Amino acid sequence: MDRPPESPGPAPTPSTATVPARPEDAPSTRVLVVDDDPTVAEVVSGYLERAGYRVDRAADGIAALARAAAHRPDLVVLDLMLPGMDGLEVCRRLRAQGPVPVIMLTARGDEDDRILGLEVGADDYVTKPFSPRELVLRVESVLRRTRPVAAARPLHAAGLAVDPSARRATKNGTELALTLREFDLLAFFLRHPGRAYAREDLMREVWGWDFGDLSTVTVHVRRLRGKVEDDPARPRLIQTVWGVGYRFDETGSEDAGSEGGSAGPGREHPATVRESGS
Repeated sequence: MDRPPESPGPAPTPSTATVPARPEDAPSTRVLVVDDDPTVAEVVSGYLERAGYRVDRAADGIAALARAAAHRPDLVVLDLMLPGMDGLEVCRRLRAQGPVPVIMLTARGDEDDRILGLEVGADDYVTKPFSPRELVLRVESVLRRTRPVAAARPLHAAGLAVDPSARRATKNGTELALTLREFDLLAFFLRHPGRAYAREDLMREVWGWDFGDLSTVTVHVRRLRGKVEDDPARPRLIQTVWGVGYRFDETGSEDAGSEGGSAGPGREHPATVRESGS
């Protein structure tokens, strides 16, 4: 099958486009752009540089891993379809080197490709053709959530402990290897126990977007269950509320069932999650 055209779509050139302003410390923020299409790489890099980011570029997976090893990026914009080593394998290897946010670019519209990217740990994805300005906004959104929140207090519930300031999560004292979005999703659930949230609500509150593919939420919930549940096939903490969405049950009970609860948006359990020091 012919490869779909890889173009970010019609857009103003970086020299004339309006892009979001960056804080004064932006030059210290390094973004690695990995795409074998020189036009896409040039346009994306130009927009990011104009927004104040320091940009490295790589045209294939091997070069990307070498760049990341030499200068650890704060975020990676990674094309799914690369020569030799595809973006999924590059993402896996980057994750093996240490935590780093990844935004996946894909020219395919197939849901399976998007889900695969999320399954290997991508924090977000953008489907080509895309608006370079939107990509810059998504980069800023992802990076904003990696910055420590000094005032946030640690959360504890059902053997889980989440420290938003240190961005560290544990289960029964054992550290959890969570991606950026998995961490944010778990913290959100711990802050709001007993309340059922629709996937649209979670997309808005956790991802910071009023639009997007809701399968992103589904995949992240499934991945998070695999890390916090004793039996992910029969989840007790993150429960599915049919017709609504998901609810975090601090007690870990089987009431409402792992996949078929009766609670609705107006039915809430007591908010027994506790914050250290409160």
